[in-house]
Amino acid sequence: MKSIKELYRIGIGPSSSHTMGPRNAAILFLNRNLGSKKFQVTLYGSLAATGKGHMTDTAILEVLQPHALVILIWKPDVFLPFHPNGMLFEAFDEKGELIDKWTVFSVGGGALEEEGTSKEMSPELYDMNTMAEIYSWCQRSGKNYWEYVEQCEGSSIWDYLGEVWKAMKAAVERGLETEGTLPGALNLQRKSSSYYIKAMGYKESLRSRGLVFAYALAVSEENASGGIIVTAPTCGSCGVLPAVLYHLWKTRGFSDIRILRALATAGLIGNIVKHNASISGAEVGCQGEVGVACAMASGAASQLFGGSPSQIEYAAEMGLEHHLGMTCDPVCGLVQIPCIERNAYAAARALDANIYSAFTDGVHRVSFDKVVEVMKQTGHDLPSLYKETSEGGLAKNYEQMRF
Repeated sequence: MKSIKELYRIGIGPSSSHTMGPRNAAILFLNRNLGSKKFQVTLYGSLAATGKGHMTDTAILEVLQPHALVILIWKPDVFLPFHPNGMLFEAFDEKGELIDKWTVFSVGGGALEEEGTSKEMSPELYDMNTMAEIYSWCQRSGKNYWEYVEQCEGSSIWDYLGEVWKAMKAAVERGLETEGTLPGALNLQRKSSSYYIKAMGYKESLRSRGLVFAYALAVSEENASGGIIVTAPTCGSCGVLPAVLYHLWKTRGFSDIRILRALATAGLIGNIVKHNASISGAEVGCQGEVGVACAMASGAASQLFGGSPSQIEYAAEMGLEHHLGMTCDPVCGLVQIPCIERNAYAAARALDANIYSAFTDGVHRVSFDKVVEVMKQTGHDLPSLYKETSEGGLAKNYEQMRF
C-alpha cells in the first residue's frame, strides 16, 4: 500500500475524482506541453455524465485556459475499460497538428492512474495490505494499528496528520459560521448552523447526536461550495471522520496526539479498502465513499475509547458492512442530495458501531477483509446508472418527487 498521505489530501471540493483528479491531470499535461496552442480534453463515462455538476470543466479550464485555446468534449455513453472516470488530453501546435496525447483515469480520492500504474510513481510503503495481516502483527508485537502506520511511514507522518487535523477543524468551524445557499440548480440551503443552534437547546443525549450531525453537515457543505476540505477518503464523504473526531475532541477532551493516532488508524483502514477494492463512487458506488468513511470513523472512535485491535477491526467492519450496496446517485450531478445528509447519518452510525463493538470481545464471524471483498464485487455488479452518472435512483426520480 502507498502512503496515507495520498488518502488524506487537503484540497478544494466538491469532488476528489471529478474535481481534484482532473485538475491534477491538467496540471501534469500542461507542464509537459507548455508551448501548445490548443488543448482538447475528452471526458468519458461518469466524468462526462456528472462533470458539470461536479465542476470538472471549471477545474480543467482554470488550469489550461490561461495558456491556450481549450476544447472540451463530453462522452457520457463511452466507458473506457480500465475505469469509468477516463480522460483523453490532446495538445496541438500552431499548425493544428497533434503533438502529444495522454489517456489517464481519475480513480478516486484525487489519485490518477495510467493503464494501472500510479502516475505519481509513489513508493509502496506498507508490506502488509490486509487487515488480517496487520491484526496478526498487532497480536505478535503487542502494538496497535497506529504504531504500524508510524513504522511504515516514519515519524514525519505526525506533522502531516497535524496539518490534516488542522484543516478538518477549520472546515468544521467555517461551515458552522456560514449561512446561505449552496451553489447549483438545487438552491439548497445550508443547515449546519441551524442544527448546531438547535442541538445546544437539547439535553445531553440528543445534544450529542445533534452536534455530530451539525459538524458533518458543516464540512460537507463546505465541500459542496468548493471550500477547502480533506479527502477522507473522498470529497463526497469528507464530513464523516472530521465530525466524529471533532465531536470527541470537544466533548471528551482527547489530546491532539490521540486524535492524530486515531487519524492514522482511520487512514490505514481506508488505505486497505483503496488498495484491495476502491474508494471511487464511479467504480463501486457510494459504499466505497460514505461506507468507507464510516468504517474509518468507526475504527478511529473505537481506538479513542480504548478498543482492542479486534474491537477496532470489528467497528470498522460494521461501518462498511452496513453500507454495502449503497448507490451513488447525486441529484443534478451535484455533491449535495443525498450526499450531504448521508455524511451526517454515517457519522452517527460510526459512533454506534464503536458502542456496539465495545460491548463485545471483538470476536465476530465476518471479517473486515471479507466485507471489502464483497463490497468490491457488489460495486462491480451495480449497473453504471447507480455509479455517479446521475442516470438512476434518486437522481432520476427527483423531479417527480418534488412537491
